[in-house]
Amino acid sequence: MPLKNGSYKGATWATRRALLDMLKMRGELSSLQMAEELGVSSMAIRQHMQELEAAGDVHSVDRPQGKGRPTKFWSLAAGAARHFPDRHRDLMLDLLSNVQSVLGEEAMNRLLDERGDEQVRHYGERVRGQDTLAGRVKELAKLRSEEGYMAEANVVGDGVFTLVENHCPICAAAAACEGLCARELSVFERVLGPDCSVERVEHIISGARRCAYRIRR
Repeated sequence: MPLKNGSYKGATWATRRALLDMLKMRGELSSLQMAEELGVSSMAIRQHMQELEAAGDVHSVDRPQGKGRPTKFWSLAAGAARHFPDRHRDLMLDLLSNVQSVLGEEAMNRLLDERGDEQVRHYGERVRGQDTLAGRVKELAKLRSEEGYMAEANVVGDGVFTLVENHCPICAAAAACEGLCARELSVFERVLGPDCSVERVEHIISGARRCAYRIRR
């Protein structure tokens, strides 16, 4: 069975790794094709593939192959991406560093400002439909969760709320570029409206477990 993080361990993982690599390189394959490639039985391949399918790594489709029952073909699902190298984090950090060193601080600030303006436009389309500050905070938390921040909105007292983000999907970039976090605080203030104040009270970059914002009417 897969671990909580979606990876595998044990003697069977070498075979499953080979199956995933095969599908990545060659595309859709039947159990028989994979069995012949690895020199094992089709039944063994089907057992592996059923578990990989349950974990969200592969999916199957039945295709007619002449007379008899259709043949099941397997291909990678989107979830299998976690098993292959992904350098997007390093690429993003390199780009941030290059923009600042080649184009200068002013260009970096313009890019960050433009990103902030785009966030305000995007969030505003959803948040502006809420009549109350409580509704706006709740909708903003929903938007941030959709982006991977695992956010939640809580009522602290009369006219006081917290927006908590339990995960930061851009943490590495934020650590390398302080302006990202500064712009996000400004974005929240602009989106939630002039009738409230927003204060960051916990910050992952500063060593906290999460990021949290206190919002007052």
